Amino acid sequence: MFSRTDLVAAVAAALVPMAQPTAHAQTKPPTALPAVVVTGNPLGSELFELVQPISILSGQELFQLRRSTIGETLNGLPGVSSTSFGPNASRPVIRGLDSDRIRILQNGTGVLDASSLSFDHAVAADPLVVERAEVVRGPAALLYGGSAVGGVVNLIDNRIPQAAVQGVTGRGETRYGGAEREKASGIVLEAGNGRLALHADAYTRDTDDLKIKGPNISPRLQAIDPTRVVTQGTLPNSASRSSGGALGASLTWERGYAGLSYSGFDTNYGTVAEPNVVIDMKSNRLDLAGELRDISSFITAAKFKLGRTDYEHKEIDLGVVGTTFRSRGYDSRVELTHAKLGWLTGAFGLQMSDLDFSAVGAEAFIPSTNTSVRAIFIYEEAQFGKLKLSFGGRHERTDVRSDGGGPVDPNTGNPRFDPAQKRNFNANNGSLGALWSFTPSLALAVNGTWNERAPTFYELFANGPHVATAAYEVGNATFSKEKSTGLDAALRMKSGTGVGNISGSVSVFQNRFKNFVTLVDAGNRRGADGELNPVDADGDGRADGSGEDILRELQYRAVPARFRGAEAEGKIRMLEQGASTLDVQLKFDYVRAEDLSTGLPLPRIAPRRFNVGLDYRYNAFGARLDVTHVAGQGRVAANELPTDGYTMLNAGVSYRVKIPLASVDVFARGVNLLNEDARNHVSFLKDIAPMGRRSGQVGLRAQF
Repeated sequence: MFSRTDLVAAVAAALVPMAQPTAHAQTKPPTALPAVVVTGNPLGSELFELVQPISILSGQELFQLRRSTIGETLNGLPGVSSTSFGPNASRPVIRGLDSDRIRILQNGTGVLDASSLSFDHAVAADPLVVERAEVVRGPAALLYGGSAVGGVVNLIDNRIPQAAVQGVTGRGETRYGGAEREKASGIVLEAGNGRLALHADAYTRDTDDLKIKGPNISPRLQAIDPTRVVTQGTLPNSASRSSGGALGASLTWERGYAGLSYSGFDTNYGTVAEPNVVIDMKSNRLDLAGELRDISSFITAAKFKLGRTDYEHKEIDLGVVGTTFRSRGYDSRVELTHAKLGWLTGAFGLQMSDLDFSAVGAEAFIPSTNTSVRAIFIYEEAQFGKLKLSFGGRHERTDVRSDGGGPVDPNTGNPRFDPAQKRNFNANNGSLGALWSFTPSLALAVNGTWNERAPTFYELFANGPHVATAAYEVGNATFSKEKSTGLDAALRMKSGTGVGNISGSVSVFQNRFKNFVTLVDAGNRRGADGELNPVDADGDGRADGSGEDILRELQYRAVPARFRGAEAEGKIRMLEQGASTLDVQLKFDYVRAEDLSTGLPLPRIAPRRFNVGLDYRYNAFGARLDVTHVAGQGRVAANELPTDGYTMLNAGVSYRVKIPLASVDVFARGVNLLNEDARNHVSFLKDIAPMGRRSGQVGLRAQF
């Protein structure tokens, strides 16, 4: 029986000759994506002209920085870190905010996996087939919902072609090495006759257990828990296998396009926190999208997107399925752009989503739920000479329903979860921004936001053992909306070409929450069956009689909180002589977050980080050196251990070879050349799962 990867490759091979208009059809290089940001602004805009702070990762830079997970690929962008639950599960963290407050999109609609529910759940998207990633730092709730209060990551893969394709184009990539001895390959093909555009992609990835410098357990954790099993040189249960692919097609014409795609994502990986547990994950997705331009004198364009996902993952302990998580639902949006009305140019639209979630098994800490969202939004811009103003609003209705029930508590005879119930929330979001262009190369952007976020189903209804956090988690069904205000100011600069050319930005931000929902150590202990403060007479960490693990109780609580910080990035052209260029790149970010009711820090906040990069080019040859210093984090929450700082040295070289009808980039990269014993403070596993040891990787990419 054919695998999904085999099927995609076979269909793609069949599509190529069908798509050529004649027997002598000529191939040409892939059409470059327009240098216009599509995330966070329905009108589209150049990066320098946006009010919100946005980063773009694409092209050669994405090729160089691509890692095995979305979180690690984006880690290092200004203000962006990653959760790093081992090498296989990692979500982006933006300005200290993570989980449901960061919205991950695929071509503009939600990924709809379970990665925000738990840190050990991988994002159901692979970086190998991503052509472009756009990251909105700071609140983007206006267009994407209250859950985007921390930011948005939009992964663009062109699986539904939006422009005409003539002939055949494609790219292939393969890489080997790294501390996890990654073996990864992917191929993307597009073909068309100027009217019908076809897309096919396929990828596969295998990794071994991560090689580490020393012990997996940090000295601080060993000192307070000497019973921990220590391994040297290897991170147990961190291997993985992944594969996937997609087929897409669209009809294109002068005034728009309409298309659909079907994609699949399969992965099997160890959870690191549990030495005998692996996760078997599958996600199938159907996407529809279309755009029509020049509709009328008032409505100038209409866009429609819908993504429907069927997601399942099983947590398997020694070959036995313990808990099965399922998520099925859709996310859709319609955007209408209107003609200029006086000073105003803008767009309005609606968004609808519906998600059914269930967890079945002994470790199901969430009841079966349904979350339904209906929203309308508007975004407007006005230009007054050198001043551009933007403003908008969103009204969102969220219904969260719990089916209740669940496993029976042997101590009380009652189901684990409360009886079925439903919560309704009406949230309003607004923004007001200004961009003042002092000169064509210098601008000041200021953005203020008001955000309301409905609590998630797990913040409301959780009640059970969550092995990923080594805790018994308890939600609060009486939570009200989470309310916050945000302010961001950025000074941007860009200059011409040649030696001395400078581009970059410096920004400061603050987000203040009236009732920030976070997990807090309640000071109690729970048995895995829910028993409160069970007796452990022999001190073995298990309840007397039942032998069940005793877990600390973490409760979701709403506290006043403040996040503030600064970011800076810049690039300076130091050399431009003949075919030789040398650029110096600088990056800095810092965030400070605290519970205002106690004055104590919030947990897992990234420390200060400073990066210096040297990028040299000579014709087809390229070389890059990066030095990143991450400070130690001593401002820690209760029951959180400090983390030492480290300096990461990475280097790489590349060479482009041109052959008939294609170009091939060959690269070699060294990672952690100083062989630091580095630990990511943002990770729940930082004290049992360090980052990889010194390693090298080689690979190539072909484009035609």
